[in-house]
Amino acid sequence: MSDSSEPIFISYAGPDNEWAEWVAWHLQENGYRVELDRWNWRTGDDFVTKMNNALDQASAVVAVFSPRYFEAGRYTEEEWTSVIARRGRFIPLVVEPLESGQVPAILAPRLRKDLHGLSEPDALKALLDAVRGPARPTRPPAFPGAAATPPAPPAPHGPQPPFPPRTGGGPAVWDVRDRRRNPHFTGREAVIDEVRGKLLAERHAAVQALRGTGGIGKTLVALEYAFRHAADYDLVWWVDAEQSEQVVARYAELAARVDVAKPEAGVEFNARYAMEYLRTRDRWLIILDNAEDPEQLRSWLPEGGGHVLITARNPAWSGIVPGLSLGVFSREESVAYLRRQLPALTDDQADALAEALGDLPLALAQAAGVMRGGIPADRYLELLRTNTAQLLGRSNLPDYPASLAATVTIAAERLEADHPGAVAVLRLAAFLGPEPIPTSWLVTARDSLASVPGDADDIFWPESALTPLGRYGLAVVGSDVFQVHRLTQAVVRETYAEVADAIQDDVATLLIAADPGDPELPATWPRWASLTPHLTAALPTLDARAELRPTLLNAARCLVRSAQPHAARALSERLYETWSSSLGDDDPDTLRAAHMVTWALDSLGVTADTLPLVTSILERRRRVLGENDGDTLSSAHDLAVTLNKLGRFEESYNVYQDIYERRRATLDQDHPEMLRAAYGVAVTLGGMGELDTACTNLAEVLELQRRSLGDDHPDTLDTAHYLATTLRQSLRGPESLLLATEVLERRRNVLGEDHPGTLRSRQSFGLVLRLLTRYDEAHGVLADTLERQRRTLGDNHPDTLNTADSLGRVLTETGRAAEAERILRDTRTRVQKVLGRDHLLYPAVTRDLADSLDARGRKFEAAKLRASVNRKGTPKKRTP
Repeated sequence: MSDSSEPIFISYAGPDNEWAEWVAWHLQENGYRVELDRWNWRTGDDFVTKMNNALDQASAVVAVFSPRYFEAGRYTEEEWTSVIARRGRFIPLVVEPLESGQVPAILAPRLRKDLHGLSEPDALKALLDAVRGPARPTRPPAFPGAAATPPAPPAPHGPQPPFPPRTGGGPAVWDVRDRRRNPHFTGREAVIDEVRGKLLAERHAAVQALRGTGGIGKTLVALEYAFRHAADYDLVWWVDAEQSEQVVARYAELAARVDVAKPEAGVEFNARYAMEYLRTRDRWLIILDNAEDPEQLRSWLPEGGGHVLITARNPAWSGIVPGLSLGVFSREESVAYLRRQLPALTDDQADALAEALGDLPLALAQAAGVMRGGIPADRYLELLRTNTAQLLGRSNLPDYPASLAATVTIAAERLEADHPGAVAVLRLAAFLGPEPIPTSWLVTARDSLASVPGDADDIFWPESALTPLGRYGLAVVGSDVFQVHRLTQAVVRETYAEVADAIQDDVATLLIAADPGDPELPATWPRWASLTPHLTAALPTLDARAELRPTLLNAARCLVRSAQPHAARALSERLYETWSSSLGDDDPDTLRAAHMVTWALDSLGVTADTLPLVTSILERRRRVLGENDGDTLSSAHDLAVTLNKLGRFEESYNVYQDIYERRRATLDQDHPEMLRAAYGVAVTLGGMGELDTACTNLAEVLELQRRSLGDDHPDTLDTAHYLATTLRQSLRGPESLLLATEVLERRRNVLGEDHPGTLRSRQSFGLVLRLLTRYDEAHGVLADTLERQRRTLGDNHPDTLNTADSLGRVLTETGRAAEAERILRDTRTRVQKVLGRDHLLYPAVTRDLADSLDARGRKFEAAKLRASVNRKGTPKKRTP
């Protein structure tokens, strides 16, 4: 027995925790002090500090070697390298077979003890021998010339499970058929822990079902659970349950294995004898793999003190037994898996592959298998785009019975005979995006879907079509949405390529029927968010369809209004390039797409770059459509907005005034376009310094908008915001504060906290507080607004730069001139680089920087800065 006061540290990979506990338990039982993180470290402790201290103080480090011990990213590497570097005692225990080259070269010469394949007494003896080290025998060795000792019986086939301290050995009955433990198993740690916890939570006949689509890895999770927890059971039995007769036969085999079978009784009776045997025992695990028919199989769920683990694609199990819905890998798990299988991959390559494969475990495994044959990542991605089904049909993976393509094709063929409506819906979904599809779309478009057979009056539709898709693992079906994996979609598209035209007719019909309505209204944005990914996915085949163009343009408009300018730009530019090529540069829809490109650019804050595009579109519309066409006037409005943002107020005023007169000739006073024109005129008057007139006009427009559009319409809120701003510039602080507070609250409720419109209202609110000398409050509001704008818009967006300038002024006024100088110098540099010295903000921020220098006593520098912007033509006065 050891009397050492220094503990032995146990080094292991997380999935091997049971081995670590078994080793630690028996070392303590034999008098050794042990440091094991699971036993000795508390929640909240600094893991790295604890590990370093334990390694420094340990008399020896016992390392539990398995393939997982040497995986990239494990802390085990820090542990063993630390021991080797300080020449400490390092005791490797091998608990699973290691492949050639898995052990690092520096560790390869070290003697190791193999525990795998041993009985528990032999494993314990090997452990203690390893820790105690070699010793001289207490008896004389046997004479070498004596008769040879009979050879020891061979070790059990395959890697054996660990033996937790409370058991006397591994399962007496262990049959997982021809399945072997997957040496490449990765991820799913939380799933296995949750399954274990839920099974232990039930006292009798605990059942858990792992549900999910094909290729998600249900069988491999069940298999890993069986191996990892085998020592917790006396009996582990695997049942291939896809067909009911297989289930009966496997239970009959179990009856024979536990000696309760009667040869004359027949298969059915012997299977029932096995069920009775389980009912009177505990510590058993039955795995029903691919159990797709719960109605037939529920009578074969054994009772007693054991556990049942079910794997199934059919979601109907959720109404019968508790369980977990297994999804795809997280992106982190996908990248880790690919990097482990293909060490030459970079993180970016692994991420691109994971994205293209939709994080589906089977697809990742197939990709790794194919790429190990020498196909580079870029080549594989190209093949995946051009030859998807062919590539996914190639598999030589021993852990999967069929390739992904075969899995999808077989399921669809089985479905075709009994549920043609389900296959028709699957074909539709294959030409949409991989995101969730609302079932309400199917209901809305049902009467117009020519490729979907069945009774149009079926009151159970579309559930009658979706339920079989879920049962066969071809879709994830929820209460109001369903979803088809991107690789399943690809296989289905290639399988039904000959009828693609007819299917795409219905896809276009479905998408048009799903149009949520006016994208200017925030209430429609969530529905547009559901529709837009499917519109984008359908673009390669449907962007030439005239009937779909209004919906595509409205999707781009919604992306702009809902503050997604990058996505809006990508979609708009794609539409413009496609339609320009097929319809011509001057086609009205081509010009509408170009128009949306300018909106996206404006939202990104690149106003100067937008001006020539806006001007070009206006000139083409005037030539093609005429001066008074609605699209032409919309382009003229964009020109006026752009000029206003560039500080060219008189030019902007003239354009707005012309629009106003043309609109007034054809529209009622309270028409939204008429009110936008009147609003534009008022805003430009404010920019020109005519603040009283601007306030009066804005108040009139606001009253009409509230009456015709409502208090929360974006146009109403824009007018109220600018009226509050103009009141502040007119030094009417209390009135401005009242209105600014209302607008900010409404925009928060309607648009959300971080929408650009809300953030502009926050900045305006902060400036009103400054006007009222509530400097501390103003500082808090502006600092928070600036942080939000930097995060959502970027450091160089005009809105961000405006707020930074405002915050700098408040810092100067509150005696924090040094901090103000730092912010204002950075802001001035960015304004000059991004907006240019001719932009209205450049002289403003320059003067504010001069004020901060004045406050620090640096009068000469301040005067020099002011002189640099007080040239002819540069505004010398700035309103508060």
